[in-house]
Amino acid sequence: QVQLVESGGGSVQPGGSLTLSCKTSGLYGSYPDMGWYRQAPGKQRELVATITGGGETNYAGWVKGRFTVSRDNIKVTSDLNMLTLVPDDTAVYYCRAGTRLSSSVWTTSYWGHGTQVTVSL
Repeated sequence: QVQLVESGGGSVQPGGSLTLSCKTSGLYGSYPDMGWYRQAPGKQRELVATITGGGETNYAGWVKGRFTVSRDNIKVTSDLNMLTLVPDDTAVYYCRAGTRLSSSVWTTSYWGHGTQVTVSL
């Protein structure tokens, strides 16, 4: 059974930083594509960043160098390091792992339950 568990969310002030982590189980020995998505209140879930098993990364345009996605292929985990956070980054952040046909088309994927990030004074 595949499970993804996010951690590291919390409340920070604007300009602050957080590192989110995604731990998986049931994927040992595979090299799934992994991704981070977020969903703000009243908005659709959107892509933040993805990383392939080979380490190729892709970021949403609004990230503008503030976030860095990484992974550990041995542990099959992923981190999202977020810098210079702004209130608009407030959302539930989700981890995703699976197989993709293209940068935006997943054929098989699993989701975590999300971790809340709140950026406010």
